[in-house]
Amino acid sequence: MSRPRRIDPLLVRQAQETATTATSIIALRRCQAVLLPALLGATLEQTADALGVSRATVPRLQAAFRREKNPNSPPPPTRGGRHRALLTLEEEHAFLQPWLERAENGAVVVVSPLRAALAQQLGHPVKASVIYRLLARHGWRKLAPGARRPKSKPGVPKTWKKNSRKNWHPYKRKMPSPVAASV
Repeated sequence: MSRPRRIDPLLVRQAQETATTATSIIALRRCQAVLLPALLGATLEQTADALGVSRATVPRLQAAFRREKNPNSPPPPTRGGRHRALLTLEEEHAFLQPWLERAENGAVVVVSPLRAALAQQLGHPVKASVIYRLLARHGWRKLAPGARRPKSKPGVPKTWKKNSRKNWHPYKRKMPSPVAASV
């Protein structure tokens, strides 16, 4: 059983007044979305067909008209938020606190033990990406030196880069052209 339709007479009167003075198609459609069901008893589908919009758009148009006429009304609810959060932000902060203390003392924080500790706390396994997102959410980032061979000499790579040929390839050597050689 569908819920009964509530029609506010004040809203219908406002829609009639606005429809006579509407200067844009959007304002007129909003008025019509309110007036057609109220005055003609049209269903959402019939109203949508008359306005040339989808069925789901009719309640949106009606809500927009209500918000326009009553600016003190609360804003429409939005989905927003962390709907699949495993822990609240405060719980995450408390979970990271011992690891933060270790990091401040100079210890390296490795993701795998952190992941195991979180899995133990939650009671189910978690993927590594969950840990990386958790660390990013709390402003942690990777602080490590760049990749370098430990036995390399400091100035050799720069010298090699400076003195190497551009676009060098062993199979693309310039060979003397046969025409120039025969002349």
